[in-house]
Amino acid sequence: MSYILTSCFWYFLKHSSIFSSLLRPDRSIFLLRSLFQELANTQEPLVEETNKNQEVVLALYEALNTRDVETVHKILAPDLEWWFHGPPTHQFLMRLLTGASSDDSFRFEVDPLSVTTFGPTVIVEGCDHSRSISWVHAWTVTDGIITQVREYLNTSLTVTRLGNSTQSPPSDYNPSSSSSSSTGEITSVHCPSVWESSFSNRVGKSVPGLVLAI
Repeated sequence: MSYILTSCFWYFLKHSSIFSSLLRPDRSIFLLRSLFQELANTQEPLVEETNKNQEVVLALYEALNTRDVETVHKILAPDLEWWFHGPPTHQFLMRLLTGASSDDSFRFEVDPLSVTTFGPTVIVEGCDHSRSISWVHAWTVTDGIITQVREYLNTSLTVTRLGNSTQSPPSDYNPSSSSSSSTGEITSVHCPSVWESSFSNRVGKSVPGLVLAI
């Protein structure tokens, strides 16, 4: 709801004529309804894509747990890009994806406990039944096909969004130490945190932390 209200505010600023129109009671309700409908329409494709990407990833987990090799091959790109961080002996996902775990002695169930989607990036978190191993998988879905996965084992992960923000120099900024003038602006990279893993602190031991920028 807050996102919609913020979008309304910026829409008003870009269309200042709406302010004067809203002063007419006979048009205010109509204009507000039209505005909210326009905002809803712009969000529908994004929500639909997000839901589809999440469904693709969840279908992969189901196929992995049931050893449905055909479905796994349909969902994964042939040149899947894989990145791993964790103990080398804990490369469980890769063993599942490559079929190296076909022997009955290897059992590692991937049951998602948390699923969060940011456009093409789907973040899935879980842990084993004994809660001794926590894992985070960051999948990239392109046109219904998974093209990349980043696997984190016993690692605390923070996901941030990249974005440029222009700001004025701080109060203790010394213009003589820079080629910029005192009235100039500096551009920095703004990376707000949008997600943090929650199961990594439940494995009963200290784990390293990493940041994933999307």
